[in-house]
Amino acid sequence: MELIETGIEGALVIEPRVFGDDRGFFLESWNAKAFAQAGLDLQFVQDNHSRSARGVLRGLHFQNPNPQGKLVRVVTGAVFDVVVDLRRSSPSFGKWYGTVLSAANKRMLWAPPGVAHGFLCLEDADFLYKCTSFYDPASEHSLAWNDPAIGVEWPLDGLDIQLSAKDRAARSFAEIEPYP
Repeated sequence: MELIETGIEGALVIEPRVFGDDRGFFLESWNAKAFAQAGLDLQFVQDNHSRSARGVLRGLHFQNPNPQGKLVRVVTGAVFDVVVDLRRSSPSFGKWYGTVLSAANKRMLWAPPGVAHGFLCLEDADFLYKCTSFYDPASEHSLAWNDPAIGVEWPLDGLDIQLSAKDRAARSFAEIEPYP
């Protein structure tokens, strides 16, 4: 696998080795030994699968306390995936990174604990998450996807954005409690 730095401390784009021919393809989406050898010695406790239509924007979500690290990938469709560093002690605090994850490019993103995460569906998409801690509704928060203080450059061209009630009520960067 190839690990690609993102500019957000600890967040990585992961390009797995893909073995393919005219019959299809094979890849390892998770191998504890291989990931540990690459410096990602992770222990996952929960897997999630979401399906969203084109134009759905989910996020930017985070848990504080009880942050979750997430290894995410798309198995059908395409999304613009975003992380925002909420760790006050990080050199990339307050910065964002975005990339396209798709069934076609087979890339994954490692979003370490302490970052907010969200995505915009560029196509109908199935999204898989491996999480390092359990979902905790009492710790869940949403950072406003369009907060000018963060300035995420979402590829909105031609998309009718659909948000949940929770994401419409998300707080600004100035209003959230960052991690230490």
